[in-house]
Amino acid sequence: MAVSSKKNVYRRVLKQLRPYMPLVILSLALALVTVAGNLWVPIIFGEIIDLIISPGNVDFDGMTAKFILLGGVIAATCAAQWVMNIINNNITYSVVRDIRSQAFAHLQVLPLNYIDGHSYGDIVSRNIADVDQFADGLLMGFTQLFTGVLTIIGTLVLMLALNWIIALIVFFITPLSLFVAKFIATRTYSMFIETSRLRGEQTAFVEEMIDNLKVVQAFGREQPNAVTFDGINDKLSAASLKSTFYSSLTNPCTRFVNSVVYAAVALSGALSLIFPMSLPIAFTAGKLTTLLSYSNQYTKPFNEISGVVTELQNAVACAARIYELIDEPAQIPDDPDAEELTDVRGDVAFEDVTFSYDPDKKLIEHLNISALAGQRVAIVGPTGCGKTTLINLLMRFYDPLEGSISVDGRSTKRVTRRSLRRNYGMVLQDTWLRSGTIRDNIVIGAPEATDEQVVAAAKAAHAHNFIMQLDKGYDTVIGEDGGNLSQGQKQLLCITRIMLCLPPMLILDEATSSIDTRTEMRIQRAFARLMEGRTSFIVAHRLSTIKEADVILVMKDGNIIEQGTHDELIARGGFYNKLYNSQFAK
Repeated sequence: MAVSSKKNVYRRVLKQLRPYMPLVILSLALALVTVAGNLWVPIIFGEIIDLIISPGNVDFDGMTAKFILLGGVIAATCAAQWVMNIINNNITYSVVRDIRSQAFAHLQVLPLNYIDGHSYGDIVSRNIADVDQFADGLLMGFTQLFTGVLTIIGTLVLMLALNWIIALIVFFITPLSLFVAKFIATRTYSMFIETSRLRGEQTAFVEEMIDNLKVVQAFGREQPNAVTFDGINDKLSAASLKSTFYSSLTNPCTRFVNSVVYAAVALSGALSLIFPMSLPIAFTAGKLTTLLSYSNQYTKPFNEISGVVTELQNAVACAARIYELIDEPAQIPDDPDAEELTDVRGDVAFEDVTFSYDPDKKLIEHLNISALAGQRVAIVGPTGCGKTTLINLLMRFYDPLEGSISVDGRSTKRVTRRSLRRNYGMVLQDTWLRSGTIRDNIVIGAPEATDEQVVAAAKAAHAHNFIMQLDKGYDTVIGEDGGNLSQGQKQLLCITRIMLCLPPMLILDEATSSIDTRTEMRIQRAFARLMEGRTSFIVAHRLSTIKEADVILVMKDGNIIEQGTHDELIARGGFYNKLYNSQFAK
């Protein structure tokens, strides 16, 4: 999807602020108190200076009262600013929490073709790095934008009251800094977009290399990968330097304008004191001091706001990438009248199913399969023939382009995805374990399971012995993706999950590929008991493991070219016969 326009992003950020409008209003009220205090201080200083009338003629009593008032105003202003900053932080990080939750929740409903088509690192970068950058810009906006605007308005009104001629000089010179800031900001937005994109690309590459470090080292790809990383890093460095360089021009340019304003106020004010008849209004040294202070206060927000504008360009660029993710079309939701799939027998049928990941590349066409309740259906064939695609269709990770898939005569599109998947037990070749204890990983599908049930499932999966050899047994904490467990041990834990849930239908996709032959024989016997009375789909490359299947489907180029029992297919002497014998050829 195209990156959202800045106007649209600003509109959406304001929408995110709606739940926190009471806090925003309170923050504005405290900003008003803070600005009022900061504007009152120069007036008090001017009045103190005017109490020094001449040598030996100083109103010390009046000065003492003014200093007490000054201390009270400063204390109140500091307190208001402190509370305002707390509220601004609360608003900012609440909004950031909401956006992050919204993005993560949307990830759960995105179709798999989006996840498969984008690097994981870029998706992670959008949810972490881009959101952090957005938070920095939003916090700066809250902290400096409100008070800056109020300060500009307040100082201008008071300067007009003190000396309207000098105030007009300030008024007409200062906006130059805004024009400079806007000119620079409009040209840095695209630079920040490119920087965010390259940051995501770099994150994706680093994550990919870390996940596959063993393969990298095994094939001696350290140096080529370092060269690739350096290339991405150099591009990111150049983009970051370019965006930072041009955005940093804002500060010195606006400071130059501020210095011109201060000099103009000092010169015109000094001339007014030297030639009092040149102005139709009374003017004193105290008022000049107040005006000089106001000129700084008036120009300082322009400088800060210009910095905020620059930071907001980066924040908006990052927010655009986040909203781009959130705006990705979700998977087709369940029908409003979708039913819960219950009391499943396990009759599964593919009727004239056509599917492909890429419209230009045909995969499965007009496929018809019928699996009766309790049957063990093995799916075999060369790599890329569509075996795993059948699993994706069974679980409704993808929907067929044409035709229908049914369970017990009910179309899978007419039942909820959650209830459909709850009735399947799936063990894949690629294991997934999360950070937590061994027990936590086993009970993912059955959180209410008792310790006795967990142990029984582990024994059935032949995982109990190795679990008990760990330091804390079932309470042993493992890291992400299984920590130091072997691939075989991780797969045993995944099998244990299914043993615990006992669903009416099973999907075993190379479920014993990482287990030694002796353990595999035990697991096969356990699976045989588990599959009794359950419809089972078994994907296997080692054909010796599926000899007892009720039906073997032989796939090639997305089509079923042979089907039957092992003995029938061997006797037929076709593709399966050649495939089977090739695994035992000398």
